[in-house]
Order: sequence, then structure tokens, then C-alpha cells
Amino acid sequence: MADNVQKPANHGYELAKGLFEIEGDDLVLGGLPVRTIVAEVGSPAYLYDGQLMRRAYRRLADALTGFASIYYSAKANPAEAVIRLFLEEGAGIEIASFGEYRAAIAAGAAPEHILFAGPGKRRAELEAVIEGGIGEIHIEGVDEIERLRSIGKPVQASIRINPVPTVQAGAMRMGGKATAFGFDEEDLDAAIAAVASADNIELVGIHVYGGTQILDAEALLGQWRHAITLAARVARTTGKPLKTIDLGGGLGIPYYAGDKPLDLDAVAAAVPELTALLKSEPLIAGARAIVEPGRFLVGEAGLYVSEINAVKQSRGVRFLVMEGGMNHHLAASGNLGQVIKRNYPVVAPARMTAPSDAPATLVGPLCTPLDTLARDAGLPDLKAGDLVAVLQSGAYGLTASPINFLSHPHPAEALVENGRIEAIGR
Repeated sequence: MADNVQKPANHGYELAKGLFEIEGDDLVLGGLPVRTIVAEVGSPAYLYDGQLMRRAYRRLADALTGFASIYYSAKANPAEAVIRLFLEEGAGIEIASFGEYRAAIAAGAAPEHILFAGPGKRRAELEAVIEGGIGEIHIEGVDEIERLRSIGKPVQASIRINPVPTVQAGAMRMGGKATAFGFDEEDLDAAIAAVASADNIELVGIHVYGGTQILDAEALLGQWRHAITLAARVARTTGKPLKTIDLGGGLGIPYYAGDKPLDLDAVAAAVPELTALLKSEPLIAGARAIVEPGRFLVGEAGLYVSEINAVKQSRGVRFLVMEGGMNHHLAASGNLGQVIKRNYPVVAPARMTAPSDAPATLVGPLCTPLDTLARDAGLPDLKAGDLVAVLQSGAYGLTASPINFLSHPHPAEALVENGRIEAIGR
């Protein structure tokens, strides 16, 4: 390529070097070359590195020592094997459906260590989790209070609060505007009174979640400070101590070129201040702070890998037609909330040392131009039969995608750790 011609952009190779081992031409996941794993489980496939998940959990746990407990948000990746790994690390589980409840129980979660959030809980779901045992139900509206009242069985609950706009952050705002999530902060007193009117509901905490995919540590900490302040207000209003303060999730990972990772050192440095703030109000001094990340714990550990089915040129653009596309990985296609389409990091996992200066557009097998996973990404000169891997794919991958669209086969899934491949069945 001539010196005056700009090379096609692709931040995947640099990111891969910081996350995974590289042995010769091979990207190594869980102690095995990716091509070896794919030879066993098939293509396309979601592959998860167990040790990377454990490392993310332990880094966060160390940063939050003495302040908060970690609950894994199962919505990010509800595979039983993934949930089980975080249970082994000591996490609780946050769920948003009865299906996730069943997955958590099957993975070995103790019912008292499960939290149930979500704006549209059906009566049957509430009855089922109360019967099976649940740590807390996070109430998101008046109708939910009435459902719990009519069920009549004792239940511990937290009020989910939609905070004011000034404390919002993240790539997707979960509050601070008109939303289906929780009670508006302006209506908090009325929400407390409504919960108090149901004799079978014990108000034990609050849940404040303002945004997701937050990479700015100070923005995250600002949300946490506000949540502690709201917890003190709730406790003073009821005159009773709170047991839990759920600070939500929202911890992000770098997806796109130029993204900087969340500064966990800055989070850890703020823990003494946050702890002091918690202890300054007697009615919440004994409360247990909770964070419920999903993406941060599992996102970087996952790859979506597909074999190339065909290579073609069209009006100056080189297309790599893969065996799977947005039907398997909607987020990477940009059709899961992106306004401006930006590339996820991609690599050729069996050609890691080859020059990555041949621009390519990755597309799937679907009959729609929306089925594009990367645009003009710098990759080696690949051919049919070669592999392409989409990084940062451990969270909101398979279960956030229209896998039945056009009736193509579903991808395989496997958790790989210390050279052992565990096939994941759903």
C-alpha cells in the first residue's frame, strides 16, 4: 500500500493483544487456539474465556472492597455456565424474567441471593419467584404493588427510582426522562406511601439505575453518591433502616476506536468517601451496597467467530460473506440502538501476524443490507474458509439477536477455561 494512502482502520488487533494471548498466528482463548476450538464446536460460534471473566470480577471486587457486593446481571449473558462461574466467584444474581430465575437456580444460585427487577413483571412470574424463594423484588410501578398485595405472601422489596436528569450518564440513558423504569424521583414520597399501604410488602431498600455503558468513572461515582443520598431520604421518610442500596450496573467496556476503559483505580480511590457517606446517616449505616454489572464482567471475555463463506468484489468494495451475521450478533451490526454505525473490533484469529491492511466489509447471509457486521475494516487478505472473530461479544450477543430471522442455523456456544471446552446448551 502506498505511503500516501491511509490504511483502513481496525482497532481489534491492539485490543486483542491486551486481552488474549497470541501464539504465532493464533489468537488463544481459554488456553486453546480459536481455530482449534472452532474445529471442535463448529462455526459460527460464541466462545467465552472463563479466566477473563474471573479476572474482571476480581478486579471489580478488589476496587469495591469494604463498600459494595457484586450481583451479576444475567441479562448480559444468561448462559447457565456463565452464571455458575460468577456464583463460584461469590456473586449474587440480578434477573429480569422468570426464565433468568430458572437459569440462576439451575446454575446453583441460592434464592435469597437473587434480585428481580424489570418494568413488566407478570403476576405468574411474581407468584413463581415468591413460591421458589427470592431475595428481593424491585418494584417499578403502582400496578406491581397491587399484584404483590393481591398475591398476599410476605415479600421483601426495594423501590426502583428513576433519578433526576442531572445524574444521568452512559451510552444509553435508563432514567432522568420519561421512562418505563421505576418511580420518578419527584414522586418518591407517593411511591413510599403506596408500598407502605401493602401489609405483606417489607420495604428493605432502593434501586437506582441511571444509565448503561458508562466509561467515565466520575459520572458513575456521581450516580452512586446520588443513590446513597436518596437511600437516606427514603429511610428518613419511613423512619426505618434500609438493608440494601442497589446502585445499578452500567459499567462499560471499550467497543469502538478511541474508547477508554473505565478507570477502576478512580473508583477504588472513591470508596472511602462513599463508605463515609453511607455511614453518615444512621438509618442506612448498616445497609449493604450492591452493584449489578453484566457487560463489564462478561463482555470482554467473548468472541463471535464465523467462517467466511464467500469473498466478492462489488464496485470497489471487498465483501466477506460470513456464515452468520446480524441474526447472531445484532449489536455488532449497529442495529441495537446505534444511530451512527461504528465497527466492533474484529480480527482474523488464525492470521494474527498477517498484515491487516486489506479493507473489507463483513456481511452475513441474510437478504438485507442491514446484515453488516463491519464496514471497511482492515483485515488480512482472507478467503473462503478463513475465520473472522468479533471481539467484545460476551454480553448482549446471542440472546439479544434475532436468531430465527430467515431460519439460518443457530451458532454454537462454548465456555473455555484452562484448555477445557464446555459446550453450552440453552
